[in-house]
Amino acid sequence: MPDVQAWFQIYSRWQVLTLLFLGFSAGLPFLLVFSTLNTRLADIGVEIATIGFFSWLGITYSIKVFWAPVLDRLRLPLLDRWFGKRRSWMLLAQAGIAAGLYGMAQVDAGRAPEMMALFGLVVAFSSATQDIAIDAYRIEIASERLQAAMAATYIFGYRLALLVAGAGALYIAELWSWQVSYEVMALLMGIGVVTVLSVPEPRVNHFTAAEDIAERVQEEILQRAHLQPWLARAAGWFSAAVAGPFLDFFRRYRQFALIILVMVAVYRISDIAMGVMANPFYLNFMGFTKVEIANVSKLFGFFMTIAGSMAGGILVVKYGVRRILLVGAVMTAATNLLFVVLAQYPPSVSALALVISADNLSGGIANVALIAWLSSMTSAAFTATQYALFSSLMTLPGKFLGGFSGLVVEGYGYAEFFLLAGVMGIPAILLALYLIRHGRILDAMAPDKSGAAVAETS
Repeated sequence: MPDVQAWFQIYSRWQVLTLLFLGFSAGLPFLLVFSTLNTRLADIGVEIATIGFFSWLGITYSIKVFWAPVLDRLRLPLLDRWFGKRRSWMLLAQAGIAAGLYGMAQVDAGRAPEMMALFGLVVAFSSATQDIAIDAYRIEIASERLQAAMAATYIFGYRLALLVAGAGALYIAELWSWQVSYEVMALLMGIGVVTVLSVPEPRVNHFTAAEDIAERVQEEILQRAHLQPWLARAAGWFSAAVAGPFLDFFRRYRQFALIILVMVAVYRISDIAMGVMANPFYLNFMGFTKVEIANVSKLFGFFMTIAGSMAGGILVVKYGVRRILLVGAVMTAATNLLFVVLAQYPPSVSALALVISADNLSGGIANVALIAWLSSMTSAAFTATQYALFSSLMTLPGKFLGGFSGLVVEGYGYAEFFLLAGVMGIPAILLALYLIRHGRILDAMAPDKSGAAVAETS
């Protein structure tokens, strides 16, 4: 029974449970400006070209790193005094999402597509802002040992929200109307608001390191240029907000900084590149029906991902984040090779279920280990910005290379493509071994998380 006790002790912590509800709040708006919105537009007869333009709303999620420094450095009037920095930004973002969804509910997209796009932009921008604030809050309310468990419950809540905003929104629209559907979704954002109002603000000093950088920049500018003091202060603020996160990271990790960034960039290449061709492989090459793919890949795969995430949270607490990073990298590369085997035999639902189980289980473990590792490297002064940089870097190379996956399949075949995807996981394995070997040095370079530790015990 000790393992059951360990699970309960970890997953009953208030920090871990909080991320379940914040994950739901983060996941709910995502489909409502993507596939669910596209379904709504198609249902009311909007032209396909116009529907295509609405996909540009997703750009906001990819460029959120550009305004992450504002969340690190700017105190919101009144709200910051009442709720603290992180909670005030989460509440503001949630209010923007709810208002945008309500606006989308009232608009007839057939007559006013521009207004629908405007409200959709409000939702997407507010949602990306909420993501930044939640990531920073998660990192600051607990020490490194709980980050994987919090990532697991966050993923669980996020995926539950995808079900609600996907299938749930369609059911409501079918029974009543799209207006009622989006109004209900706006109301459900109250889950995130109640959560934020119920939890404490992290006790972390966000400004010390950033203010030191700002003061140094101001002194340099005043000495070397004839600028007004207010311009020097503005330059110092800008440097602290934008250059500060980079200077802090490279100053702390010195000779390991570039190696760490390469590890961040390559860790998920194998997984992301393979995922692009997964559904075409199931449907066109193996000949599975859409219902079989939905049942095994989406429904069954959902529970296996959650199981892997929960297991990863426990493993990180027990064995440390770098070892589980290695385990996740090995499992991700190995499960890609299982797809090579699957391609050699006639279609079998049981075989598909076995391979997808292994793939989603390994993906869950690897993902929470990566999130926990990235969280451990963020500085208290630049939590939002540094994590936004990491999260952008960890998906960009895989998405870029995934764009060429169709060419590889056309030229060589699915089995060869999955073999190549597995081989692409080798650099992550080697770099994980390197990080384990230099673990003590890296631990000494890690940022001080004393504020998070205090928050964890409260």
